[in-house]
Amino acid sequence: MHLLAIETSCDETAAAVLRGDGSILSNIVLSQDEIHAPYGGVVPELASRQHIKSIGFIVHDSLAGAGVALDDIDHFAVTQGPGLIGSLLVGLSFAKGLAYYHKKPLLGIDHVQAHIEAAFLEHRDIAFPVLALIVSGGHTSLYFLKKTLSFELLGRTRDDAAGEALDKIAKFLELGYPGGPVIQKLAEPGDPGRFEFSLPRMSDRSLDFSFSGLKTAALRIIRENRIDKSHPRLPDFLASFEAAVVRALLDNLFRASSRCDPASVLLCGGVARNKRLRMDFERQARRFGLAAYIPSPKLCTDNAAMVGALALARIEHDKKGRKKTALSLDLDAYPRMPV
Repeated sequence: MHLLAIETSCDETAAAVLRGDGSILSNIVLSQDEIHAPYGGVVPELASRQHIKSIGFIVHDSLAGAGVALDDIDHFAVTQGPGLIGSLLVGLSFAKGLAYYHKKPLLGIDHVQAHIEAAFLEHRDIAFPVLALIVSGGHTSLYFLKKTLSFELLGRTRDDAAGEALDKIAKFLELGYPGGPVIQKLAEPGDPGRFEFSLPRMSDRSLDFSFSGLKTAALRIIRENRIDKSHPRLPDFLASFEAAVVRALLDNLFRASSRCDPASVLLCGGVARNKRLRMDFERQARRFGLAAYIPSPKLCTDNAAMVGALALARIEHDKKGRKKTALSLDLDAYPRMPV
């Protein structure tokens, strides 16, 4: 069995072909970083226009890389949301057209849940129950899974996502885009204890995240110390801010672990490529006696293989329940996470 997956939730145009056993035959991703870099962030209209230009070529390259033709595809899968509505509609419309013409099943996939499933592509033996932290430019969420596909949302950001906060500080300092990788590089020689940041706390003791306060504190420190991209204390400031973001993320994650007692913890999403976050996540997981898993960097960023992985898990679940996966042409895009 072969599955073609398409991902266009933000500014990456991606397509992948997977076998029924989860083997990745191809996983093609076209980034738009150069297009959006002059603006310091993703411009939604430019992103959707570029998806329209690129999606046909990316799907063609994915099929060619896998050595299969469209007639060989048994299932189609596409990101349904959350994301930029214009970008989502490009991928969704393209996938609907393919599925309708070839009369094959089409599955709509949740982008955030697909990030979690990326870990299972490389680690088939992850023990349940699982606690997953998803960190990206647009999403910061905590999910608990008692078993496969049982996604329970424990917490989400109430304002900026972690990656968004990093991007905004990088933009304010004119360091470049995307901000996360730039900050990581410039922060490496810095002292993370040089500038003090207080961690945000939810007054209702929930597991939700908030990064707007950290961002405001960072802007105050920048102004008070007149920090710019040529300031000698810039590495110290960036290291301190990066460390504060990491602490806020992991503080919530391991607070949640004491509540739900998982066997494994996962770190997923584009910001999961950050070296400090990966190291501190693994160190704290060892301290709590938990098995820790992080997808390889290529599967942390938005890609279609993770979309295909979640689709395959749903197909397998349907088979066990003797349910036939249908051709769903009534799928609609949703820009935000369902409440």
